[in-house]
Amino acid sequence: MTGTQPIAVVGTGTGVGKTVITAGLTHMLRDAGHEARAIKPAQTGHPPDDDAKFVAAACDDPDAATCPRFLEPALAPRVAAAVADEPLAYERIREACEREIEATPVPIVEGIGGLRVPLAGDREVIDLVADLEAAAVVVTRSGLGTLNHTALSIDALEARGIDVRGIVVNEYAGETLAERTNPDELERMTGYSVETVPPLANGDDGETTPREFAAGVSDALSPALYDRLPVETPR
Repeated sequence: MTGTQPIAVVGTGTGVGKTVITAGLTHMLRDAGHEARAIKPAQTGHPPDDDAKFVAAACDDPDAATCPRFLEPALAPRVAAAVADEPLAYERIREACEREIEATPVPIVEGIGGLRVPLAGDREVIDLVADLEAAAVVVTRSGLGTLNHTALSIDALEARGIDVRGIVVNEYAGETLAERTNPDELERMTGYSVETVPPLANGDDGETTPREFAAGVSDALSPALYDRLPVETPR
């Protein structure tokens, strides 16, 4: 890979909030003057799921995100392709990501499920992150169990020589003792700085728009995380 180092927003599992954090980072960087664009390598469960569309809506720009491949079954991409009897080649996914990265001043690659999710052939999501030479931001849950999941994910990234830039604890409400102690414990266990993002969805009577989600994430993330990202001051 040549050119700008991409940022990979990876998760400790499915449903931890990678898309919302990706939207927030893309929104934050674009507001700071960067030409940031999110790349979803493959989307399963489509329709209705469309993570790139969510990020684009969050940034009020249809060109703020892209996804080269959609699969209908809501499964790991390799399994979804097999169930749908559709071809899915790892090289095609990697090459599509590389093209988008080369064309984007600040590329943000959103992961698919967790790091060990089967992507295509014998390759997993972590293989793509490593092959793209990305710097990782790890998104995790806030409650009980997150210490183990996060530490194992960090171990996997470090074993592959992937540059970790920070951890984001999503939907952090601080309502339980586990939640309140997890951020500091994660920093102690991993040695990486931990950010917290509060629950951003409205109650049953309201509906949060993608842009409101992204703005909430952007407001919650500290300037310290911004400074750790592989981006240069925009001209």
